[in-house]
Amino acid sequence: MVKGFLNFFNKEVSGIHQAAYLLAFFAIFSQILALVRDKLLAFTFGAGSFLDVYYAAFRVPDFIFVTIGSIVSMTVIIPFLMERLSKSREDARKLIDSVFTVFFVVIVIVALIAFAVSAPLLKFLFPGFLSEQLSTLVIFTRILLLSPIILGISNLFGSLTQSSNKYLVYGLSPVLYNVGIIFGIIVFLPVFGLAGLVWGVVLGAILHLLIQVPAVFKMNLIPRFTKKVDFPLVIKTFATSIPRTLALSFTHLSILALLSLASTLSPGSISIFNFSFNLQSVPLSIIGVSYSLAVFPTISKLYVQNRKDDLTREISSSARHIIFWSIPFTVIFIVLRAHIVRIILGSGNFDWADTRLTAAALALFAFSLFLQNLSLLIVRGFYAIGNTKTPLVVNFISAGTIIISAYWFLNLFNNHMVFRFFIESLFKVSDIPGTSVLMLPLAYTAGSIVNGIVLLIIFGSKLKGFVRSIFPTFFQSLSASVIMGAFIFLSLRVFDNIFSLDRFFGLLGQAFFSATIGIAVGVLILLLLKNNEIKTIWANAHQKFWKKAVIVGPDPEVV
Repeated sequence: MVKGFLNFFNKEVSGIHQAAYLLAFFAIFSQILALVRDKLLAFTFGAGSFLDVYYAAFRVPDFIFVTIGSIVSMTVIIPFLMERLSKSREDARKLIDSVFTVFFVVIVIVALIAFAVSAPLLKFLFPGFLSEQLSTLVIFTRILLLSPIILGISNLFGSLTQSSNKYLVYGLSPVLYNVGIIFGIIVFLPVFGLAGLVWGVVLGAILHLLIQVPAVFKMNLIPRFTKKVDFPLVIKTFATSIPRTLALSFTHLSILALLSLASTLSPGSISIFNFSFNLQSVPLSIIGVSYSLAVFPTISKLYVQNRKDDLTREISSSARHIIFWSIPFTVIFIVLRAHIVRIILGSGNFDWADTRLTAAALALFAFSLFLQNLSLLIVRGFYAIGNTKTPLVVNFISAGTIIISAYWFLNLFNNHMVFRFFIESLFKVSDIPGTSVLMLPLAYTAGSIVNGIVLLIIFGSKLKGFVRSIFPTFFQSLSASVIMGAFIFLSLRVFDNIFSLDRFFGLLGQAFFSATIGIAVGVLILLLLKNNEIKTIWANAHQKFWKKAVIVGPDPEVV
């Protein structure tokens, strides 16, 4: 039985779409647990001051993980590792030990510095917090500083397992990470008090690492400390990660700036932003991340082989599937925003006002969902063709747009009543306080739209025929989704008198049947338009997943 269990973890997959669907399966599983996590937090605390502190505590550890942890990300390590494994296991061992030693020393030193300066640093970053909130924030942040160290090591282990196609092991890592957090909420919170929440996060990081240990041990490549560090090799490896690290850093800096602003707004603003951001991240993980990761090894190989026509065909196919799925998600999130938030988060201390604000924020995020998903693929496309500079520059522009837009939108919202009335009326939140928080997801969406459009234009100029190839799917998916959205909206009105919207199952029934009718109509429209993506999906659904392939698992980018 044990042998069969271990063999299961060594299974491989063939085909980009099949790989994407398998990665999506793990992403869905992980996201379900993430939603359970958010449900428990919302039920227990509501969108208030405490959760503001809890979410703020992740920002410094997240930033450390993104900047230092990306040094050992799979995108960086795997090409070097594969090259050395092709020569000898001893060369691979030298790379692993050198990178591990330098990484561990650097991240521990950075974490210790952050620990020492956390009090004044956090007071500067979150000026709206009261002294009691800041005291709790410092304690939480210091505990969470363990996470980037553990997850960084897990990242390196992930590079090793993926180099041997043990992707199922890594696929379970984020699942166990969320299991640890949920365990912290259910078990640690009653036992250890509020600090139990963040100790649950640390437990999740440990589980994220431990699930990979047996596979790496079996490969006989467990990283070890070494006094004979190959510094030229380490510098070469780290230099490769710099553009990606800076690009991710800009994104996290923009989010940090938004949360810093949120700390000066009404209590619960950080929580509202995070709840809605986490909800809009579900389709990003399932669609954008899955497809971009599944296609990356293939397009990298095609570029090296100078097969540009094949490269264009593969990345265009993935882009069309991303568009096919993303636009319907956007429409569903906008039309069913209140139902989604109330079903997933509503109950306990998460009241109707919290629901309405979170739903409005979710709708604002959703407007950029299609371009956020496409951007994930295009960035991987740039990496595959050896261009790391363009995503870096565009990400810098996008981050700047987000930060500047946030200040501008807040000023406009607070000083121009016509604009404020328009936003509040559009999302039906004019009768509740704290609506200024909606300017933050609006700013994020503005930056994401700029990011997506600029990346699409530049990538299209480098890969001839790419933009033209995705237009048919875009218009087909958009047409079907708009009609789908109209039918969902009309169905909601019809079911108003059938289901009791004061109860969970009544709300779920109305949303489910309305969405079912709308989706059925959308599928019918796509069939009438002879959409190719539906044919591909149907064909892949009838093939076996468990075959062979090389898949690069997702790099965790946040603690």
